[in-house]
Amino acid sequence: MADFQLIETREDLDSLAQELLGEKLLAFDTEADSFYHYFDKTCLVQVATRKQIYLIDPLALGGPKELSPLAPVFASPDICKIFHAAEYDLFVLKRDCGFEFRNLFDTMISAQLLGYPSVGLAGIAERHFGVNLPKEQQRSDWSARPLSAKQLSYAASDVLYLIELTALLKKELDALKRRKWAQEEFDALCGRKWPEREFDKLGYLKIKGARRLPSTSLSILRELYFVRDKRARELDRPAFKVLGNRTLLEIAERQPRKQADLREIKGITDLIQRRMGRELMTAVRDGKKTEHGPIPKLPSNSRSRRLDRQGERRLTALKEWRAGKATALDIDPGVLCPNATLEAIAWRDPKSKNDLQEVTELKGWFIREFGAEVTKVKQDATSSQKES
Repeated sequence: MADFQLIETREDLDSLAQELLGEKLLAFDTEADSFYHYFDKTCLVQVATRKQIYLIDPLALGGPKELSPLAPVFASPDICKIFHAAEYDLFVLKRDCGFEFRNLFDTMISAQLLGYPSVGLAGIAERHFGVNLPKEQQRSDWSARPLSAKQLSYAASDVLYLIELTALLKKELDALKRRKWAQEEFDALCGRKWPEREFDKLGYLKIKGARRLPSTSLSILRELYFVRDKRARELDRPAFKVLGNRTLLEIAERQPRKQADLREIKGITDLIQRRMGRELMTAVRDGKKTEHGPIPKLPSNSRSRRLDRQGERRLTALKEWRAGKATALDIDPGVLCPNATLEAIAWRDPKSKNDLQEVTELKGWFIREFGAEVTKVKQDATSSQKES
């Protein structure tokens, strides 16, 4: 069990923040409560120095906004902040606290660029240190207080090995000359901005089986989806914990005529029927009143539907090149260049390495290292098409 110090007062946090400003390397992690609340929030921040682990409790402090003394630490270019899979941590810390980040190191991204077969923290820790990190608290309710000894131990273990692991990963990245690749990925994460969370009014179309429903049933599903979200907000619970997607779909399919008919539907308990029965039946009736109309196209990053025959030929050639290059580099093809990015290249049809800069999905290191090869592969595919 990792030793740690719990930080629950502003005085202790102020003191810790000053201490952390004197460090060169710090490991961080966060715990949030999205599995238990509609309006999720940062519930714990773990920090490790070379000598000590600190568990900062923002809820004891009065809320995530009270973490403000850490702002200079995260913004400092002189302190390397280590995370494993930093994307979500940065998202919640930027959203809840308004922090800015500089000088980041992400151990998961590093493992991906090194071609590790398993990039989860538990797998990497076992690979390098022969330890089995605890996993049983991953779905804990981190908003509940007091936190249990098991929760605190689990939280501390998440940062226990990150500093030592970073030293190993940096050596491996340097050996393969991929350190700059990683740094560009880290810098992009630091600069990333997330839009404000908005309710997805078309989210009901993403429910499995929704698009196969007849128009009236689909209209009912839409109304049920809105009712569920309204109740989830009122209860501050995740929508799936109010009613499951399968239950919504079955109500829409069956189109019950009276409230008692809801009892026959899996997922509708007596409690749900008492509390939501009338709302659900109102949604069914409202859905029946209007035809759904044409199903709108959902936003997509994929360009594949826009490709003509020549574009498809370019895409096939690019995928074949990627498969061979990924094998030679011992790296996952999706890490080297995701499908959506290959599709963007095939669709834009850049004529030179410099033109690849226009493909905004491409990483700078990829253009620098492989831009000439990619351009040639694409040109050869285009030439072959014209000759045939």
